[in-house]
Amino acid sequence: MGGGMEANKNKFIEDWGSARETLEQNFRWTRRNFALIGLFGIAVPILVYKGIVKEFNMQDEDAGRPYRKFM
Repeated sequence: MGGGMEANKNKFIEDWGSARETLEQNFRWTRRNFALIGLFGIAVPILVYKGIVKEFNMQDEDAGRPYRKFM
């Protein structure tokens, strides 16, 4: 019925796919990787948390309630 419909493989997509499959074997710790992990794994979550606590405290202040105890 649907003969002659073979797919042509794209070499670049196949190389990208095989690199993703073996990423944990090819990963190297570099200064850049440490910096990215420090930034997005530690600094950003802390800043988001501090912003949320500040917003809660501002709402408590407006409502006349005492501050909440967080970290």
